Amino acid sequence: MESGLTSITSINGCVIIPTYNNERTLERVIREVLEYVPSSCVIVVNDGATDSTSEILKSFENVVTILVNEANKGKGYSLRKAFKFAQEKGYSNALTIDSDGQHYPSDMMILLEQAVQNPGAVIMGSRNMNQEGVPQKSSFGNKFSNFWFKVETWITLPDTQTGFRIYPLKPLKKIWLFTNKFELEIEVIVKLAWRFVPFVAVPIQVKYDPAERVSHFRPTRDFTRISILNTVLVLTALIWYYPRKLFSVQTWNVIKHEAIKPEESNFKKALSIGFGFFMGIVPLWGFQLLIGIPLAVLFRMNKVLFITAANISIPPMIPFIIYGSFLCGQLVLTGETNTAQLADLSLESIKINAYQYIVGACVFAVIAFIGSFLVSFGLFKVFRKEPKTN
Repeated sequence: MESGLTSITSINGCVIIPTYNNERTLERVIREVLEYVPSSCVIVVNDGATDSTSEILKSFENVVTILVNEANKGKGYSLRKAFKFAQEKGYSNALTIDSDGQHYPSDMMILLEQAVQNPGAVIMGSRNMNQEGVPQKSSFGNKFSNFWFKVETWITLPDTQTGFRIYPLKPLKKIWLFTNKFELEIEVIVKLAWRFVPFVAVPIQVKYDPAERVSHFRPTRDFTRISILNTVLVLTALIWYYPRKLFSVQTWNVIKHEAIKPEESNFKKALSIGFGFFMGIVPLWGFQLLIGIPLAVLFRMNKVLFITAANISIPPMIPFIIYGSFLCGQLVLTGETNTAQLADLSLESIKINAYQYIVGACVFAVIAFIGSFLVSFGLFKVFRKEPKTN
């Protein structure tokens, strides 16, 4: 008992038990939880139960904190309500455990130990979903959830549907949660991952006893909700999280410093931009950056400005680059232009007129280099003060 008290208080934590129509297991779960943590730290949320849950909880009224939803709102709603209550009471962490009897309260010590060792992390109790007795729909649902969590966060977890977790409450204050059912447990960990909160998975025991366990998960309805949520999360990850992770604060600061380089001359910056345009157009498709970056490093050019300018060869610009290259090739090789021929450009015509294209692309690249250098150098002269040289 003492070790349990010390562990839960050392992380300033509480225990949240959401429950709905689990009369067969609820009392046992609460009593076993109280063997390891003080009663003042336990919060039970009665989610509008219609069985004997209310009568069971009467015997705990002066022992634990009981929150009540007048009608069944869903597990997600109950967790959000408990999180808010715990934050208002000044708790730093919240351990959640299901009331259906599948978890062993003794495993709380494993989670609490990890929480002490990893302050600020989400501690996930990882069940062995391959053991005998695990329902097939639970095993499939867990694999389904693990896959989408990895897509949305780039983090691999063995059990993303476990209800046995420890949440750090501080980052939850900054997160907007909107789901009310089982999908809340997916939404919350994805959004915590998006805020770069670390995760620690620890093995726990699990028991599926069909004689006493009541599951309120409805495959069709709840998988539909979870699928809709995952669609929203994936789109959000593509638009917001992936770029944010790719360009974290540290990475962005390095890039920003390299791009600005206050000590670098206007000539060197303009030269870097011009060289970028040149390498983006010169006919070395697939090798521009492979060749250009070492040269930029060798000649101490601004690598960020070079790479940015070299991306002139992005797909939307390729038709214009090819057209300009053929136009320059005609002028150099024949002294005139034939726009009718250029209007019917295709891969076949490019193959037939490959020499014309290569010559023209080289000329076009030189023109782009000179033009972009002169324009950028002129703009730097007008808008940027030349740094003093030592």
